[in-house]
Order: sequence, then C-alpha cells, then structure tokens
Amino acid sequence: MDVKAALVDTPLGPIGLAWRHRALVRVALPEEAPGTTLARLCERTGAAGPTPPPAWVRAVAGRITRHLQGQHDDLADVALAEDAVPDFHRRVYAALRTVPIGRTVSYMELAARAGSPGAARAVGTAMRANPWPIVVPCHRVLAAQGRPGGFSAHGGLDTKASLLAAEGVCLGPPPSLFDKDGALAPGVLDRLRAMKAADPALARLVERIGAPTLSRSPMVSPFDSLARAIVYQQLNGKAAATILARVEALFPRQRLTPEGLAEIDDARLRAAGLSRGKTAAMRDLARHTLGGTVPSRTVLRRLSDEDIIERLTVVRGVGRWTVQMLLMFRLGRPDVLPIDDFGLRKGFSLAFDRQLPTPSQLARHGERWRPNRTLVSWYLWRATDTA
Repeated sequence: MDVKAALVDTPLGPIGLAWRHRALVRVALPEEAPGTTLARLCERTGAAGPTPPPAWVRAVAGRITRHLQGQHDDLADVALAEDAVPDFHRRVYAALRTVPIGRTVSYMELAARAGSPGAARAVGTAMRANPWPIVVPCHRVLAAQGRPGGFSAHGGLDTKASLLAAEGVCLGPPPSLFDKDGALAPGVLDRLRAMKAADPALARLVERIGAPTLSRSPMVSPFDSLARAIVYQQLNGKAAATILARVEALFPRQRLTPEGLAEIDDARLRAAGLSRGKTAAMRDLARHTLGGTVPSRTVLRRLSDEDIIERLTVVRGVGRWTVQMLLMFRLGRPDVLPIDDFGLRKGFSLAFDRQLPTPSQLARHGERWRPNRTLVSWYLWRATDTA
C-alpha cells in the first residue's frame, strides 16, 4: 500500500506524519519551514505529497499535541510500520517505549533492557535512525552521568530539551525549589496558585495550612549527608545527635571523610554508639564513595532524580526514602513524591477524604501534580499536623 503523508500543527511546530494502512511509517519533527519538513518526509518515505489524514491519524496527532501540552500520553499503543527496521533496532525501540514519562535512561541501560548489555554504541546508532521521534521517545536517552548526549533531529539539543521539558525533565542542572540562600525560589508561589486552580481539594488544603515554609538544609557532600542519615535511622533526634558528635570526634577537625573512615577500626565506631549494622553501612558508604558510585556534590547536582536514587541506594542501609529526603530537602528537587511514606499517605487520606491509598494509588493520583510534587508532599505531611 502506498505511503501517505501530512503535516499537523503541534506546540512544537508543524510535525510530519507518514502512514501506511493503520501504522505510522515515520514522524518528522519541525525543520526550518513547514514545506521543508514535508518535502524531506516525502523524500524519505516515497509519499507523493500531502494527503488529508484519516481519523486514526488525526487521533494520533491529537494525542501528540496534548502530550506536548503537558497532558501526558505514553503513545505506547500507536502502531508502527517496522518491516524495514533491523531486528536490533526493533528491540531497542520496544524497550525504550517502556521507559515512563518523566524518566530517562542511559545508552548503556537501554542496551541492557534490549537484551544486549554493552551495546551502548549500537543503541546510539539506533537512536539516530529512529523513524518515530516522540512516539519512540529517543529524547529520553541520555549519556553517562546525566549528560544530554546527542539528538539528530532538526534543532538538536534544543529540540531534545523542549521534548523533555514537556515531560517535566530538564537538561543540565535540574531546577531547585530554593534560591542560593536556601529560601523558596521566585515562582514557587505562582506554581502553587496554578495547582490550586486545577485541584479544588488541594486548594482547600493549602488555604488551611497557609503559605509553604519548607526550606533547604545545606549539604557538605553526598557522603556527609548519607552518613548522617545512617546515624539518625531509628533514633530520636537527641540520641542521634549525641552519637553523631561522638563519631565526628574520631576524625581530624571532627569532619567525617571516607578516607578517614578506613583508618578507624570497628571497635572505636561501636564505642561511639554505632550499632553493628550501622557500622557496616558506614563502611559500605565509604567504599562506594571512594569507588565513585556515590559521586561528588558537583556531579550529583547534574544527575536526574532517578539516577541519584539508583546510584545511592546501592549503599547498605540507604533506601529509596532516605534518598528522596536528600532530593527534597538538600537538593531542593521540585518533583519528588515519596509514595511509601505512611505519613504522606495518611495526609492524602485526610486532605482528599479518601481511604488510605496504597503507594501505587498515590503514585497514580500524583501524576496530576507533576512537576511540583515536592510542594504537594510538604502540604500532605502538614495535613496530618492540622487534622
């Protein structure tokens, strides 16, 4: 069957869609002019020229438009004409279509998901050849350590950044809720007003609690923050602070370092008050810091939320919740929702007059709060204080 093509208007500009039967042959992102986009699309697909799109193509175009407007749609059920696509590329594209909106993967991780560990370079080739950008979300693939990598479509990294921004992901250093002094950044209250207008139940909660007063705690280093978190686990604040002071006193200038930890034996750490499990966790934290898994503060600030969680939770005694607290109150990441936190789930139940949600139920409901879920989380915690 002959390939047909058309241009459709989207927030990104006029996008070209080519189809055959009921499957997409190619998606063309906007170029310098609509005529250039259409001409290149027809050249690549053999389409004779623009054709009025049938209803199903119009429906796909509408879904792409709404997705780019922030009404997220993973487009995973859109049929693709894959008969001319190499088998490895098909496997890579299928794996990529399972990456959730708002998440990114590295070339190496995508290679592993496609069943070919170590084939990162070949994944890069597949990304450059991707016939269906947006539908097969190659913009979600980043280089190592959260670097943007490349993007072969017209506009390059600017286009990639625009596509990711529509999904709540920013290239480069992620935004922070806080300014350099640790106070709420300009624009936070504007975002809060917008969320209130879209969610009456949230608006009632905000009116009851008042203006947000959350603030950022300083971070000396990821090692220091995680070491403190390990010491404080399952202890009240006063007891934990006493033990931490005793542990710090073992180090030169009372400053914990991974190198210094290697020179202190377990008996001295235990005598300072650390349990056997916490001593082992501190040793593991030092090992992963010296090995580079726990990065420097500079590198950490460039990584995505999920990349940070993935890297830091390899440390013994450091779970997802611990890292989420670091993301929220040390790095000021604006879109964190700790769905396993009982207090947060209880606050949701009180504020929205619902039964206590499961973590997955809270996650689904929380999608409507992207990319401002940290702020909502703070209000849900406060809901339990004012009940």
